[in-house]
Amino acid sequence: MQETEEPLELVQRVAALDIGKSMLMACIRVPHEDKPGRRLQEVGEYATTTRSLLALADRLRCQGVTLVAMEATSDYWKPAFYLLEAEGFECWLLNAKHVKNVPGRPKTDKLDAVWLAKVVERGMCRPSFVPPKPIRQLRDLTRYRRSLVRERSSEKQRLEKILEDAQIKLTSVISNLFTVSGRQMLQAMIDGERSPRVLAEMARGKMRAKLDALQEALTGHFDDHHAFLCTMMLARIDDLTARIGELSEKVEQVMEPFTTQVDQLIEVTGVGRGSAQEIIAEIGVDMTHFPSSDHLVAWARYSPQARQSAGKTKSSTTGKGNPWLSGALGEIGIATSRTDTFLGSRYRRIAKRRGKRRALVAVGNSVLTIVWHLLSNPDARFHDLGPGFYESRINKERQTRNLMRQLEQLTGRPVVLGETTV
Repeated sequence: MQETEEPLELVQRVAALDIGKSMLMACIRVPHEDKPGRRLQEVGEYATTTRSLLALADRLRCQGVTLVAMEATSDYWKPAFYLLEAEGFECWLLNAKHVKNVPGRPKTDKLDAVWLAKVVERGMCRPSFVPPKPIRQLRDLTRYRRSLVRERSSEKQRLEKILEDAQIKLTSVISNLFTVSGRQMLQAMIDGERSPRVLAEMARGKMRAKLDALQEALTGHFDDHHAFLCTMMLARIDDLTARIGELSEKVEQVMEPFTTQVDQLIEVTGVGRGSAQEIIAEIGVDMTHFPSSDHLVAWARYSPQARQSAGKTKSSTTGKGNPWLSGALGEIGIATSRTDTFLGSRYRRIAKRRGKRRALVAVGNSVLTIVWHLLSNPDARFHDLGPGFYESRINKERQTRNLMRQLEQLTGRPVVLGETTV
């Protein structure tokens, strides 16, 4: 039996907040002045307005509180967290799953705040990652930009459906409806042009080789009703494009202090400037928050969670992580899948055996590992290992057996290598 030495209270002066939209319940726990080993507890309700939160900060300061903890309840935690952080308090944001109350007890705001304070003061939880203010501001910009890009994609899909309703099959002939030629054809139809031949003659470049197919695709029943809807949708698409451009310019300005980190990341296969900006916005540039690359991968939910019972290890999923980071990593994975590189080879090797979704997770795992090492060392640079990295390290005997087995399947006869029959 190994002896352990742990104090009853790891944090002497702690406060916990159970936060709602308009009100919060605060529990303050401090040592008893006259009775060693006993605790004093104060529970009070405060509004979430600025004046009330400043009054709470004064009360916490009077009690000598050194740590303030709160659950991540929607976005309601942000005003209290940011204000108390600015007032000089150490703030912890906790995952509600990690501090769940004991089943069977009554659930009230007061009891939740008391339970949270007890859990924190005994060191029975860990804080979630909350980036510093500059990274938070960058995160707001990149997330809003991604949201607008998604809205623009949805609007483009609606426009394509309207054309399908009018029996206009342009998307069956050209890959992108919003090229110069495609937009010119759309605008001509909106302005009243209905001749398939005249519309097809607006094609430019390589599209000129598809004039016959274009005339066939442009033969439909596009009328004023479709023209009205297309006009509104095109205006919406153009407006979103302009807003996305403005956001990108603002992101570039905010990213100026992190130019070195962006230059490091864009060297990685599949990582463009936008993806690098989104990765930095989600995980920051200070990798001391993650002791190792494995911690970063686990935080992003790109590694399977341990699931063991009765001595048996069971299969498990990665769980739900940061959807914004997952979106950027998914785009990187798809981009690398078509490259003749180490990451591209890794994707194809896993996709062949376990499917595309697992392959994307595996590539995301590798990208996060690379990102952690790059951001941990300003002088580090990415070096691609090449598409043959895995093949060059496979055991020769194992590779021989695999090749002989494949040859047996092709010929239907046993294969003999030297004096040995396999």
